[in-house]
Amino acid sequence: MASQNARADSLSLLLFTLRSGKLMAINLLKVSEIIPCPPLTKLPESHPHVKGVATLRGNSLSVIDLSRAIGERPLEDPDGGCLIVTDISRSKQGLHVQAVSKIVHCLSTDIKPPPYGSGSKSFITGVTRVDNTLVQVLDIEKVIHGIAPPPHEVVTSELSAEDAAVLAATNILVVDDSQVALQQSVHTLRSLGIECHTARSAKDAINTLLELQGTEREINVVVSDIEMSEMDGYAFTRTLRETPDFQHLYVLLHTSLDSAMNSDKAKDAGANAVLTKFSSPDLTDCLIVAARTVAFEER
Repeated sequence: MASQNARADSLSLLLFTLRSGKLMAINLLKVSEIIPCPPLTKLPESHPHVKGVATLRGNSLSVIDLSRAIGERPLEDPDGGCLIVTDISRSKQGLHVQAVSKIVHCLSTDIKPPPYGSGSKSFITGVTRVDNTLVQVLDIEKVIHGIAPPPHEVVTSELSAEDAAVLAATNILVVDDSQVALQQSVHTLRSLGIECHTARSAKDAINTLLELQGTEREINVVVSDIEMSEMDGYAFTRTLRETPDFQHLYVLLHTSLDSAMNSDKAKDAGANAVLTKFSSPDLTDCLIVAARTVAFEER
């Protein structure tokens, strides 16, 4: 039986504040730079949560009014503050914040799930404490999705009959603590005519694996986020590889970070593959490889 004790991986958080002064955080790996808020060009008919466009080394950068996007009060100085430039899910964007506080180092086990009852409108994926002060970890994927949701890419017509059949015979578990990211993966699977199981944490995923073990719905492919609270995707993968009943599972780590940057660490953890979010065709291709691998091993 799998151990549900969280494995500890280190991570760095960038702490910042909005007008309220309460501390929020973002994974430092998602941050490319921090700059003073530059002059912005307001685009007509842009989303109300987009303050405008900045020019950064000759490239256009959309700037998100983070306060407005997550339902906070506007900054006291709408032209002040700074930009946290993020590089996630194959795109860059600037987050307009009041101030950046500091960088702290912690363990994934230090990040706890949001309090029960936070609701679907919450923009946090976890909470932790720094110097006995509560810090909320921002769900940046949800913020971006609310402003510019990716187009639904239809991939069903591209599947061969053989690929469709091998996918249909595969039992998939998708694990992600971001509701938006989870829904994106589920939508891709459903567009392929596949229903899957889902979990919002590694702990819940292990419970699902144990529950379905020995049934006709026993999981053979796991698609897991990396940046999760309590137990991240690397620790989750290592736990599976150290558990005899789950060593055979095909594990695809699905990350909003650059997958090339994470490939060595994913391989060391025992993952079969790693993919950057979010491309429905790319996810489909990875799932076909996973399904073929599982089918071959089960012969």
